[in-house]
Amino acid sequence: MNIVLSLSYNLLFMFIDQQTYKRGDKEYTRTLLRRWYREDGKVKLKTIANISSCSFSEIEAFKIALKQKNDLSSLKNIAGSTMENGKFVWPLCVIDQVAHTLGITQALWESEEAKQILWLICSRLLEQWSRLSATRMAKHYAIGEIFWVKGFCEDDLYKSMDWLYNKKDSIEKSLFRYKQKQTKQTPKLFLYDVSSSYFEGTENELAEYGYNRDKKKWKKQLVYGVLTDEDGDPVSIQAFKGNTQDTKTFSDQIQTLKERFWCTEVTLVGDKGMIKSAQIENLKKEDFHYITTISKSQIESLINKDVLQLELFQDTLCEVIIPEEGIRYVLRRNPTRAEELTKNCQEKINFIQKKVHLANTYLVDHPKAKIETQEKHLQSLINWRKLNSFIRLEKKERTFNLIIDEDKQKEVTKFDWCYVMKTDLTIEQSTKEIIHNRYKDLAKVEWEFRTQKTGYLEIRSIYLRKKERTIAHLFITMLAYKIEKYLREAWAIEDLTVEEWLRALSKITTVIMTINKEKIVRIPKADKDLQRLLDKAKVTLPPVLPHREAIVITRKKLIKNT
Repeated sequence: MNIVLSLSYNLLFMFIDQQTYKRGDKEYTRTLLRRWYREDGKVKLKTIANISSCSFSEIEAFKIALKQKNDLSSLKNIAGSTMENGKFVWPLCVIDQVAHTLGITQALWESEEAKQILWLICSRLLEQWSRLSATRMAKHYAIGEIFWVKGFCEDDLYKSMDWLYNKKDSIEKSLFRYKQKQTKQTPKLFLYDVSSSYFEGTENELAEYGYNRDKKKWKKQLVYGVLTDEDGDPVSIQAFKGNTQDTKTFSDQIQTLKERFWCTEVTLVGDKGMIKSAQIENLKKEDFHYITTISKSQIESLINKDVLQLELFQDTLCEVIIPEEGIRYVLRRNPTRAEELTKNCQEKINFIQKKVHLANTYLVDHPKAKIETQEKHLQSLINWRKLNSFIRLEKKERTFNLIIDEDKQKEVTKFDWCYVMKTDLTIEQSTKEIIHNRYKDLAKVEWEFRTQKTGYLEIRSIYLRKKERTIAHLFITMLAYKIEKYLREAWAIEDLTVEEWLRALSKITTVIMTINKEKIVRIPKADKDLQRLLDKAKVTLPPVLPHREAIVITRKKLIKNT
């Protein structure tokens, strides 16, 4: 008590002076207890103590004492208080406020299931945990204070996923309307693409064998499609059985835009494997439009029919209009792509030549070796790299030569760097430059697939069997992507990824103060670098939170009692 009184006597001009500085690659913080005073009419500064070696809690105690210097009764209460480390809070504050900015919190409403879904979204952004892992890790995060969650076990999270599945359509619609109000415009252009994700097991209700983009030929998979607006912001995600063809998923998107989102005069952008003649007819029935590309064989066919001419493919855009069919073709030669493909082709040829040399050396060193075995191996390599159209393997006694037909090579590769976009939009509706740019925007969906599929927000592993929970899992990943996209754009000039910044934010815990048996949760102040991130994301950390303990238990233990 004497310490408190002596401090209070001199607190009139006393303050904490804290500065951070660098020496080499290391960062240091020095903290001084200082006092202003007057001498001979001049204001001077005196250092009372260097408290840099004090713990964070001790320094916080000094600050609280200084703030309460004029209220000794409060100061006495604080003097009798205790302080302890709390739970991780910063990443939850960021994710929670961004979710509110994007309308996700409002779309989910305020039920206990919605709060648990918010935690599952956080778990995808933090470490891609399973439901069981998310339950265990929830004990270390301030979910009670931030999300006001009462508590749960892993079974509750599964039930919340069932709830999310039933609410999915209405939530997607609510998010769509929310952005429409924010931007004050109705989207007219949408991008759509399809991907797949394989299972380690075979019991999922959507699991089937199909065309496997991951080259996991003997594993079952599911197919899922993502519909985004022209900004690349996802508006809907749907799941299909693993043997569903890409074109079969397309009609569902037309119905989604028409019946759920009430869109008119829509233009859908998809690749050549997605939008074909049957899909174009479906679009026409709804008075929708399309932008797609055509295959290399279709380009060659149009050139043979003199609809297109090879000399039209230049570095600048060119278009050909077929009025009687209501079709426009926008053509371009991509010089960068031409250079990439030429280099890639030459690397393949060099690889085969090297293998031919190794095979010849082996046959010389091993007189009893069968030449047919080496021939079969080399031919399979040529076929695998799709060079058999202009490369031939010549055999002379026990030696191989690689014969390259350069004329045939030029013929085969002459369309490799040419591409043609096809649309039914009129000149009045869209210029050729806009058509070209809108198709290039499809890369935004491809980026989303990379982020969701094999990147930061990896969809796998799914660990689910029921169709409803699998779709809910995909939807949670989509919502997490919306938050990741917002933060990625806000932190675009920073030299770290969203994943790295969220992990950096996860290193700071709250400080729990107990005063007269009442607990107060204090959030540490951000340093200069982290405050810059928070400002860019338009996130404000509250200094104090009410203490709310969420009761989280796991029914399934890692180690069974014996």
